[in-house]
Amino acid sequence: MKKISVNLPQTQYDIHIGAGLLTHCGEKILPLMKRKFAAIVSDENVAGLYGAKLQNALKQSGIESVLITVEAGEGSKSWPVLEQVVEELLDAKVERDDVVIALGGGVIGDLVGFASNILRRGVRFVQMPTSLLAQVDSSVGGKTGINSKSGKNLIGAFHQPQMVICDTDVLQTLPEREFLAGYGEVAKYGLLGDAAFFDWLDDNHNSIRALEQDAIEHMIGHCCQMKADIVARDEKERGDRALLNLGHTFGHALESATGYSARLLHGEGVAIGCGLAFELSEKLGYCAKGTNERVRAHFQKMGMMSEISAISGEALDPQVLMNAMYQDKKVQNGALTFILAHDIGKSFVARGVDPQAALDIWEAALQ
Repeated sequence: MKKISVNLPQTQYDIHIGAGLLTHCGEKILPLMKRKFAAIVSDENVAGLYGAKLQNALKQSGIESVLITVEAGEGSKSWPVLEQVVEELLDAKVERDDVVIALGGGVIGDLVGFASNILRRGVRFVQMPTSLLAQVDSSVGGKTGINSKSGKNLIGAFHQPQMVICDTDVLQTLPEREFLAGYGEVAKYGLLGDAAFFDWLDDNHNSIRALEQDAIEHMIGHCCQMKADIVARDEKERGDRALLNLGHTFGHALESATGYSARLLHGEGVAIGCGLAFELSEKLGYCAKGTNERVRAHFQKMGMMSEISAISGEALDPQVLMNAMYQDKKVQNGALTFILAHDIGKSFVARGVDPQAALDIWEAALQ
């Protein structure tokens, strides 16, 4: 088992990574409690697999619990579902000193973290991520929120968890497409700031796809350590933390244009977006020609989407995608901001990028 600490000016918490942690989580969560009661929020799919197992694990440590479920999918990151969760937590008489457990993927973590933040002006919560994407990225760092009709993650707050528990065994029940989508966020870490890690991923892709424990634990641990280090330097995303958005400006625009539907999962958008970000970096002369081809080749080796042409359904409109980009959280004074790169492992924040250059990338990709 690995343990990684996130050290912030106002708080500190640990990320636990290993096999079988869900079964023994009660003993880790109990020290956080003033009374032996927890509220669990999950989606219907994950609750069916692990809800009762988690409740039994908590009961072994004398912790009573209530299980609240919402519909699975990105649609649950919305005002109506946020209201539902908050009202059900109030009905369960959750107190400020109680613990709310987010059991699920990135949608649940973001939704429950935000609900915990606004409930009674702040209730503590524990992240128990069940998807690869959530284990390596969204469960760490305190970003919580919901989507708006104007774009993704535009409504929310920073609310750090009290603990993150990543049971690698739960990845065994993750559909292959969901696992691979989560891998888009894994590769992002190597691409943005650690070329040696990207090389390791490239060399060990077969072990990762086979879910070999040593490879999976090392991969998740490395990603979490990188994110913990970045968040410690820049908790509120005013500097280095923006680098974690590599591929996201393109990816979020694709998610918006496809209606946050099953046509494109978040991690798939990130993977395609990383390729486009490196292509834009090449176009603007920041990195050597062919770098984006290496990025795309790696995703193809993993069996992932790497091109817009892989997205099912009707053709996308370049101008619609450009308009979606202007809802990106990094836009400043009406100007686009991208995370671009000088090379694999050497990303940087690029402000005031010529929008025509971005439009050219969209148009070329959609031909």
